[in-house]
Amino acid sequence: MNLPATVTEIAAEIDHLPVKNTSAIRAVRMVYSRKIKVLSPRQVLELARMIILADERYRWVAYELVHFHKPALLSLGRVELEALGKGIDSWDKVDTFAPLLAGVAWRRGQIPDTVIHAWAGSADRWWRRAALVSTIALNTKARGGKGDVPRTLTVCELLLDDRDDMIVKAMSWALRELVPYDEDAVRRFLSEHRARLAARVRREVHNKLETGLKNP
Repeated sequence: MNLPATVTEIAAEIDHLPVKNTSAIRAVRMVYSRKIKVLSPRQVLELARMIILADERYRWVAYELVHFHKPALLSLGRVELEALGKGIDSWDKVDTFAPLLAGVAWRRGQIPDTVIHAWAGSADRWWRRAALVSTIALNTKARGGKGDVPRTLTVCELLLDDRDDMIVKAMSWALRELVPYDEDAVRRFLSEHRARLAARVRREVHNKLETGLKNP
């Protein structure tokens, strides 16, 4: 398979869609997920990189191609993840990269906790958000998560004092996803760190605990 030609084909099929919504673009991605099954992990990662370089709008398509190619997903370590994450500069890019790739690799032990902790300490707000959003893959059943209280709360503790809006929102999300697994642990966390948690986090997580909804 010629990778540059495949990138061009994917772009052309998306460009010719009568309606370019997520479901229509994902249908194209699913076709190519079947086509690239024969590729090696290295080739799939290179294809993803080329898609990102060709058009940032379809970065999420590249991430899904990797996610649904099991050998490629299993090949991800820190070097590969940080290469694929290079240039993340918006919440939507982070929120596909972290749950689909980084969080899964972390959950499977392909990267150690120290990698996520290093991202939490980054000067770049988007890598800090990626650290928090990576916990989603630990705790969301639909993504294969089975609940991981210690690792989730450790990352949350590292970013308690961060008042960047993107981090505050991610903190709320991370804690809310943990509620179904250990409600008591989340309550203790809110109580112990109440003075340091952003008001939005306290409000939304409290709502989730009491009503099951972020904003009842």
